Amino acid sequence: MASTPPAKEYDGKDNTAVDTQPHDDVEVGITHKQGDLKRDLRSRHMQMIAIGGAIGAGLFVGSGSALHQGGPASLVICYSITGFMLLLTNLALAEMAVLYPVNGAFYTYIVRFVDPSWGFACGWEYALSWLTVLPFELIAASKTIQFWRTDIHMAVWVTVFLVALIIVQIFGVRGYGEVEFVLSIIKITACVGFIILGIIINCGGVGDQGYLGAHTWYDPGAFTNFKGFCAVFVVAAFAFGGTEMVGLAAAESANPAKSIPTASKQVFWRIAIFYVINLFIVGTLVPYDDPRLLGGGAPTAASPFVLAIKDAGIKVLPSIFNAVITISVLSVANSCTFGSTRTMQAMAERGHAPKFLTYIDGKGRPLWCVLIQLAFGLLAYIGESKKGGEVFDWLLALSGLAFLFVWGTICLAHARMRAGFSAQGIDLSLVPYKTPFGVWGSWVGVALNGICLIATFYSSLYPASGAPPDAEAFFKSFLAGPIILFLYVGYKVYSRDWALYVKSHEMDLQTGITLLDEPAPVVPRSWKNIPMQIIHAVV
Repeated sequence: MASTPPAKEYDGKDNTAVDTQPHDDVEVGITHKQGDLKRDLRSRHMQMIAIGGAIGAGLFVGSGSALHQGGPASLVICYSITGFMLLLTNLALAEMAVLYPVNGAFYTYIVRFVDPSWGFACGWEYALSWLTVLPFELIAASKTIQFWRTDIHMAVWVTVFLVALIIVQIFGVRGYGEVEFVLSIIKITACVGFIILGIIINCGGVGDQGYLGAHTWYDPGAFTNFKGFCAVFVVAAFAFGGTEMVGLAAAESANPAKSIPTASKQVFWRIAIFYVINLFIVGTLVPYDDPRLLGGGAPTAASPFVLAIKDAGIKVLPSIFNAVITISVLSVANSCTFGSTRTMQAMAERGHAPKFLTYIDGKGRPLWCVLIQLAFGLLAYIGESKKGGEVFDWLLALSGLAFLFVWGTICLAHARMRAGFSAQGIDLSLVPYKTPFGVWGSWVGVALNGICLIATFYSSLYPASGAPPDAEAFFKSFLAGPIILFLYVGYKVYSRDWALYVKSHEMDLQTGITLLDEPAPVVPRSWKNIPMQIIHAVV
């Protein structure tokens, strides 16, 4: 149990030291332990994973369908709500990841602080989502090539990209980190570049369109209808998928106490700059009733970003931006292998997955988990089938809501952990990093995730197109809901553990915990330092 000496007065310097040694060697619940992951991710890797890790087709291409369904105002509002929800989630996750930089991260926290059965359900739902997203991303990347060449078979590009992904895995987590570092720089540069270009186009500096202003918000309008507004939440959730990857990387970070909070704060800038500002600008350049947003041909042909550049009459830039989209999609494919493999390996250690998945080789790679993920990549060849699109609709239905369930439960796990700290007398002043939003921020995060789930349910039942309720269409959007409930109830029956949650005084809060040697300095609260406290919360 942690001691509770009196807190020191803040002197402007952080002189506290972090005890980086875990309190116990083996965590309660661990049944199979084989090897350890390598701590090869540096602070620069973590920051780039946070800022640009999940910027991909969800932003550059998926925003086209969201714009068409909901209108430009719905696009900005829904992405902002989802983004704020993710800010709360990531900062809560950062607090837990610094305290417990353990393998499996949020899956482990859910098992320890919420309920083992719900952890089992969320873990498998999360792993399955990345397993099925990989072949989808490989197909999407291959189809982006059709922007330039339609005479080369799609399977050729699937093979090329899959081989490149295999090569990255040879270098383990360091290979993942370096690839994400480079690709994220390219994506961030493209996002900033489009903001500048979009402003120039809007002001009439390029092309013959003249000054545009916010005319698309008046004609055809800022919104479509309420159904369309709800539908945008579905696209936004998919677009932000992977933001939680920073917490998952805690067990392989060289200095999680420093890099995790810094990286998690970057989520604010990613939301504010790379999503909201970009989407606001693109919404002023492309009207939601533009028929080109419906797609046809290469998926990037329906990208509102590419359409805005084409409408401005810029010849070469659409090809350059298409290349950025290809890189972005491959970056998400790279993240797939990290997200699924680390989750499956952690689950296997607890007996929630087959024992052989615990194996970690000498270079810190969960080898069997990587092989399973790459094997799922072979499903990309189904895209050549006439029924390929329908097959992938059902595969993606498994992952559509997984992120919302995981994000909401991360917030719940943080709130439950704090309740455990209170019940077991652990001093919060010894916590190395505390989310500036506190427990209330986590409860708000739970509520916002619930609202997004309700909006998704409504959108699945009553599509934005105005079509009547249809069972097939509903389950293609909401299949992950029944699946996660089936996994939860199934494990309850299997384990015969009928407790609904882990009680605060029974939580395992000591294993692997990293606390300060002495209480953190107390920052005096005053009106003068409120602006700086707000800045420090997100910088």
